Amino acid sequence: MLKVTGLYKSFGKVEVLKGASLEVKSGEIVVVVGASGGGKTTLLRSINYLEKCSAGSIEIAGEYLLKDGAYASKEEIRSIRRNIGLVFQNFNLFPHKSVLDNLIEAPTRVLGQSKEEATKQAMDILSFLELADKANSYPFELSGGQKQRVAIGRALALKPKLMCFDEPTSALDPTLTGEVAKVIRSLSTEGMSMLIITHDMEFAKMVADRIVSMEDGRVLEKHIYSKEA
Repeated sequence: MLKVTGLYKSFGKVEVLKGASLEVKSGEIVVVVGASGGGKTTLLRSINYLEKCSAGSIEIAGEYLLKDGAYASKEEIRSIRRNIGLVFQNFNLFPHKSVLDNLIEAPTRVLGQSKEEATKQAMDILSFLELADKANSYPFELSGGQKQRVAIGRALALKPKLMCFDEPTSALDPTLTGEVAKVIRSLSTEGMSMLIITHDMEFAKMVADRIVSMEDGRVLEKHIYSKEA
């Protein structure tokens, strides 16, 4: 589902990614851990085309976003990015929109769905996330765990093939971590491929099929945890 090979990225004279390589198989949950400054978030942002790299390749669902340092065309990039869902650590919900409106915004604007179709899909997603009763609530009325589940729902509304999570529990009270872990495990049973960046090893072991460590701009080859091990 995802293959990153030899990725390099610098900010000015500071090289942040130094040949990073990573694979996520279809239906697999891969968690990347490591100390701050190791390049985890830059890797995730590069996969989502929020940062541009100088060298390497990024292949997503069989299509190259970046190949040997050359990016795809703008049209191809738009198409490839529709296969990726990104959940930010601080939720990034629209505060002036209800939960339901947060979920139908992208499908109607990006996918061209009718409001009726997008609403039906959104309510199905909210039911799956056990949030159907919050459809007409606003973000300020929700707990941290509920906001994170809405953020996941908003990403799911675009029907991605790969879901990326940037520190999904960092803004949560530790008691709410289980809520997010439950949703991720549920998505796994549906066959969703996921890449998760976190510093929370306990959470990582709750959800991961495989955990790899990132250090000094490189993903270490030997995984540090695997359900198969």
